[in-house]
Amino acid sequence: MSLNLILAVVAAYLLGSLSFAVITSKLMGLADPRSYGSGNPGATNVLRSGNKAAALLTLVFDALKGYVPVLAVYVWGGPFGLGVEAAVLVGLAAFVGHLWPVFFRFQGGKGVATAAGVVFGLNPVLGLAVLLSFALVVAFSRYVSLASMVASVFAAFYQALIWGLGPASAPLVWGLAAMAALLVWRHSANISRLLAGTESKLGAKKNG
Repeated sequence: MSLNLILAVVAAYLLGSLSFAVITSKLMGLADPRSYGSGNPGATNVLRSGNKAAALLTLVFDALKGYVPVLAVYVWGGPFGLGVEAAVLVGLAAFVGHLWPVFFRFQGGKGVATAAGVVFGLNPVLGLAVLLSFALVVAFSRYVSLASMVASVFAAFYQALIWGLGPASAPLVWGLAAMAALLVWRHSANISRLLAGTESKLGAKKNG
């Protein structure tokens, strides 16, 4: 692993470690999202505060911290020897930073928005397909957690099915699969509630 790649991965992890749910809530005078609801520092839990603007800002910035590092590698990484594989590793690093943020005692969120940002950065067309899949599952089930997991798994599947497993696509498939595995694992409590029939639906007061 080259020094440039190491620096890019570390920078992406540090950016991913910025918990915008906590930062936005503090700047807007709201309670720490880790202290209420599901305790998850993400946009869905911030929405429970009743402040839609704070939730929207959290969603946007959490997505951007996944999107920007990947885009930066694609745009400026060539002269530094950074290509597709580096973009995938940088995206994973930003995602892992959100899950285990060094700045917040490694207590992070579930990574849905950041994962979406990574997907859009790696392949915008794939991002739109995944977003559509997410919207369809939410529309029919009203379970955001289920839609998030299904969409993350479909991302790797779509990439392999549509773009194949050639040199330019295979790294994305494996990277997306790894990200999906982590995201599903972070939703283990939601899976238990889904199986028990106790998971709250979109619009309910409680939605883990």
